Amino acid sequence: MPGFMKSLFGQVMIALVLGIVVGVFWPDFAAAMKPLGDGFIKLIKMVIAPLVFGVVVHGIASAGDLKKVGRVGVKSIIYFEVVTTIALILGLAVAFLVGPGHGMNVDTSTLDAGAMSTYTERVQQIGGTADFLMHVIPSTFVGAFAEGDVLQVLVLAILFGAALSLIGERGKPVAELIERGTDVLFKIISFIVRLAPLGVFGAIAYTVGKYGVGSLQQLGMLVVLYYVTVIFFVFVILGVIMRLAGFSILKFLRYLREELLIVLGTASSDSVLPQIMRKLEHMGVKDSTVGLVIPTGYSFNLDAFSIYLTLATVFIAQATNTPLAFSDLLLILGVALLTSKGAHGIPGSAIVVLAATLSAVPVIPAIGLVLVLSVDWFMGMARALGNLTGNCVATVVIAAWEGDIDKERAHAVLNGTLNEETADILSEPEPA
Repeated sequence: MPGFMKSLFGQVMIALVLGIVVGVFWPDFAAAMKPLGDGFIKLIKMVIAPLVFGVVVHGIASAGDLKKVGRVGVKSIIYFEVVTTIALILGLAVAFLVGPGHGMNVDTSTLDAGAMSTYTERVQQIGGTADFLMHVIPSTFVGAFAEGDVLQVLVLAILFGAALSLIGERGKPVAELIERGTDVLFKIISFIVRLAPLGVFGAIAYTVGKYGVGSLQQLGMLVVLYYVTVIFFVFVILGVIMRLAGFSILKFLRYLREELLIVLGTASSDSVLPQIMRKLEHMGVKDSTVGLVIPTGYSFNLDAFSIYLTLATVFIAQATNTPLAFSDLLLILGVALLTSKGAHGIPGSAIVVLAATLSAVPVIPAIGLVLVLSVDWFMGMARALGNLTGNCVATVVIAAWEGDIDKERAHAVLNGTLNEETADILSEPEPA
């Protein structure tokens, strides 16, 4: 027991339980704990942009072969598109077959349009393909870091790393400086991670205190169905993909249990991005592959978010008694394929993208969006967990596809025969 309480996993578990208890019995006090969760996530986000830049630049510069870097990027995009399409179809099929919204008979005239005004105003941030591509290009070199936009930082890092690689020996001092700077940032992260239990306590206490478990009663079917679908996707679909790559999804999830628990408490996959990158490197995946796949996946490989998008859209149609033809289902799928990309970083991104999807499917009343607002946070926990798991699996699979993973070391790590200190996962990496 003392060892459990000293471990990060144990401390986060205790914080999670305490947060629920405080939220149930002292809701007003619990609602005031929100700054603890927000502060923890802000501390992590503070160093994500320079950390991603350093990891990607060092990975590309040390890889030497730019053709290989490009090949990894192309394979990543192909993988992302295939798997997210499967997730979208799964959400659509489950909603259509189970029908969680049937019988609600919601009168749209009774819904509060003001509740969704904030989100519909942000729909314009998503825009079309051209707008998205223009947004990826930063206005200034420093601006990308100031805004903390991971995709923009990734573009700069790829260009910078490629340039360092091409100038050869003259670029080595700069590459070494960036590598040492990245080590410092990882050490800063190791300090911040110690505060994870406080962050989880604040976030979960606020959620339970503000919304309460009562908000789950009316829309409980939707929430339960979503969790079951995400679990099915992770253990069956991602499990099969991992097995084809030669690994066990159960052992992989056990290896990432501390990070998954933090994400469950904070409902944000951003809160563990640096730790995840370091853990995948410790597992034997080359840092160049980790640096390219993980940041890109945060915008292009949102598996659980894709399930949510199609499931919630069909649920709203069913709840408002809107009949859907097969052509409507195909339209929902096509629109979701576009709107599900690049939403990471937009405030309230799930609801915003759902609003954008509904606005592009005229047969479904957009006001129905109000129905899912009260349970969005609870669904957000599963979204964050599913997205993070999908990105980690993608990194391992693409690394195996490209031959960028030491499989012997990976199996040793997953089997527990090559251990890393649980309380400090960010210790110095072993030399390659």
